Amino acid sequence: MDCPVIQLAKELISRPSISPDDQGCQALLTERLQKIGFTVEPMPFGHTLNFWAHRGTGTTLAFAGHTDVVPAGNSENWQTPPFTPTIINQHLYGRGAADMKGSVAAMIVAAERFVEKHPTHQGRLAFLITSDEEADAHDGTVKVVEALIQRNETVDYCLVGEPSSQSTLGDIIKNGRRGSITADLTILGTQGHVAYPHLADNPVHRAAAFLQALTTTTWDNGNAFFPATTMQIANIHAGTGASNVIPGELFIQFNFRFSTELTDTVIRDRVTEMLSHYGLEYKIEWSLSGQPFLTDSGKLVSATLQAIQELTGRTTELSTSGGTSDGRFIAQMGTQVIELGPLNATIHKVDECVSVDDLQQLALIYERIMELLIL
Repeated sequence: MDCPVIQLAKELISRPSISPDDQGCQALLTERLQKIGFTVEPMPFGHTLNFWAHRGTGTTLAFAGHTDVVPAGNSENWQTPPFTPTIINQHLYGRGAADMKGSVAAMIVAAERFVEKHPTHQGRLAFLITSDEEADAHDGTVKVVEALIQRNETVDYCLVGEPSSQSTLGDIIKNGRRGSITADLTILGTQGHVAYPHLADNPVHRAAAFLQALTTTTWDNGNAFFPATTMQIANIHAGTGASNVIPGELFIQFNFRFSTELTDTVIRDRVTEMLSHYGLEYKIEWSLSGQPFLTDSGKLVSATLQAIQELTGRTTELSTSGGTSDGRFIAQMGTQVIELGPLNATIHKVDECVSVDDLQQLALIYERIMELLIL
C-alpha cells in the first residue's frame, strides 16, 4: 500500500489540471486541511481557483504551491499515460509529479503529521494554493497576495514547493530569483521598392547599430547572490515576404533577466536613451513579469538548511538561478521566501517523474521546518 504522500500525489496527478483548470485538486486539498482544523478561504479570480488556508495565530509560516500543470503533449510519447500515475523503478510518473503536485502532497501530509503531534502549536501555519502558475499567472498568487496586503495580513516565512533540487534532494534551495521584463519594440521606417532605396527608409538598416549596442552592453556585474543581468532577443521580424520590398517596420522582442543591481525603471531608461542616441523612430511596450527578490539570511533559511542537514546529511547550496516563480509575488509582502522541492530534471518533459523516496523524505523535511519555526 502506498504511503500517504504517494497516495495523495497519485490522486492529484490523476486529475488533468492543465492551467488554469483545477479539475477538483483544490477541493481535495481543502477537505484534507479542514479535517485538521484549518480555516480555508476560497479566493477565485476569473477562471482561476485559489485558496488561502490557515491554522493558529502568531508568527506565520506559509507553504505555497500550484495545482495546475503544463500540457502533456502527445501522450503516445509517454511510457505510461501522463494522467495515470504509475510507479516504475521507485519513481512516480505523471504530469505534475515533480512540478509540483508531489511537493503539494508532501506539504499537506507534513501539515497533517505536524498538527497531530502538536495540536496546540503556537504559530500560524498557512497554505496559499493557486491553479494559475504555469500559464498567465494573472489571477493566481499575485491576486491573492494583493488581497492579503489590503487586509494587512502578515506572512513572516513562505516556503514555495517548486522543484529546486538538481542532483540530490535538498542539494539546492532557491533563496531568490532574478526579475524579468520584456520589451516589444517596433522600429518605424518607410516601405518602398528595393530598386529605389532613396524613396524608402529601411528600419532594419537603421536599427543595426542599436541592435549591436543592445546585445553587447554590460548591464551590471551581478553581486554575491546574483549573476550579471542578461538580455536576450527572443523574436525579430521584418518584411512582407517579398524580396523586392523594403520593410516599413522592424519588430524586435527582447527580455531582461535582471539582478538586484538594477531596477526595471533603469532598464527602460537605458534602452530609451540608446534608441534616442541612434535617432530611431519607434514604438515600445514593456511587460514586467516580476521583480527580483532575495532572502539572503534569516530564520527561514537557517531552519531549512538545518532540516535538510538533519534528515539527509547534506550541505545545501543557496541559489538564485533559473526563471521566475510565484515567490516573486509573495516577497512583495516583506516575507522571507525560499523554494525547496524535488529534482527538476524532468519538469515539463515527457515522462515527468519523481523519486518515491524523495517525496517521502521531502514531507519529513517540510514537517521539521514547521517544528523549527512555529513551535
